Amino acid sequence: MRIVETPEAPTARGHYSQAIVHGGVAYVAGQLPIVPGDPERRLEDFEAQARQVVANVLAIVKAAGGTPATVVRTTVYIADVAHWPAFNRVYAEAFGAHRPARTVVPVGALHYGYLVEMDAVAAVGERG
Repeated sequence: MRIVETPEAPTARGHYSQAIVHGGVAYVAGQLPIVPGDPERRLEDFEAQARQVVANVLAIVKAAGGTPATVVRTTVYIADVAHWPAFNRVYAEAFGAHRPARTVVPVGALHYGYLVEMDAVAAVGERG
């Protein structure tokens, strides 16, 4: 197993790693729309939060040795189902023609009052 940590994504604030690679697969922990290097900065707009959360996940995937095209599955938690169309648009822009398996779960409040959280699984080769 290999632990993945990158300054291009928010530092883990709890007892977890940004990602773990095992058997050529990266398991990316749930990421919030925290701006790396500026964790006190609050993105209020949902679309800005969506772009940041996708960027955080993809930065970790990259640090693990993958690309957006190697992401095989994501789970997305949104604070209101009304945000689904905006998230879908941001997600499609980030992944282009690649369509990972995905679950979108409408939930109540997320940690720190954020509106979106996302985790991922990506194929990254046999390095870890």
